[in-house]
Amino acid sequence: MSETRFKTLRDVPLEEYLAPGNPLCAGCGATPVLRMFLKALEGRAVFVNAAGCFTLLHVYPYTPFKSSWMYTAFASAPAGAQGIRDALDILIEKGKIQPEEDIKVVCFTGDGAAYDIGLQSTSGAIERGLDFYYLVYDNEAYSNTGFQKSGATPYAASTATTLPTKLQREGHTGSKKDLFEIWRSHKPPYVATIAPSHIVDMLRKIESASKYRGPKLFISFTPCPTGWYHDTSESIRISKLAVECGVWPLKEAIYGEVKHTYTPRVLKPVEEYLKTQGRYKHLFHPQRQEHVIKAIQENIYQYWRRVAETEKLDIIIPSV
Repeated sequence: MSETRFKTLRDVPLEEYLAPGNPLCAGCGATPVLRMFLKALEGRAVFVNAAGCFTLLHVYPYTPFKSSWMYTAFASAPAGAQGIRDALDILIEKGKIQPEEDIKVVCFTGDGAAYDIGLQSTSGAIERGLDFYYLVYDNEAYSNTGFQKSGATPYAASTATTLPTKLQREGHTGSKKDLFEIWRSHKPPYVATIAPSHIVDMLRKIESASKYRGPKLFISFTPCPTGWYHDTSESIRISKLAVECGVWPLKEAIYGEVKHTYTPRVLKPVEEYLKTQGRYKHLFHPQRQEHVIKAIQENIYQYWRRVAETEKLDIIIPSV
């Protein structure tokens, strides 16, 4: 283990930078992620929020933040981050603020902005080498406008625009974009996936990323009770299942070199994960769609076979 101040949950900072009580949905998987991100950065950050679910979080004149928050349009968060970063750098250069007064710049977006509408401006920001964090709460659809399909929607998920029908019984027939690899192809210093069920792993990654200047991506698994149709108390359990079933690999890439930071010893059947959510109910009722479930399972197993071979990991992968 590399040197870190986050060894167990006892090392989570006690200081709170996000006050309780806000208009977000109960059980939202992104809230604990944002809370931990603020703790890791010790509140010294300005957040640039693209339009999405979290547009509801800060409603003038009320704010749950001790840090700063700025809204932008769907596609414009990286451009807003560029302006803020440039302004801070100029103020430091002119001596109007001291280097120790500098703060981090964080883009905070949903998957709609990260995978689709904001991808162009994000690509430009990475190419320019903008020194910023890009935190994605990935709930795999456009949740704020009625849970329509996004570029992050996985195969066979039911959304408002990919409802299962007699002719298309599996729901969504496409597959989820690989944002991790899209970013990695740009060769930024740091890219990672995180999950609200694995807090220490998340804090270590934020700590590690802070050592590098340039674009830094964090894609967070984000259970959404209103769109995934699960009980609000189940979000963390579903997050843990996603990791243990291999649906959501926890990994990081430092200057392109990929390493998985948590490896399940034995992959649990993906069915355990699918059955927790109403968006996959059509795979089991009124008739079980065995071929679809097997296709999802085999895709996961193929991924982990490649990982086991590349990283020389000891993983028990059952046969389908």
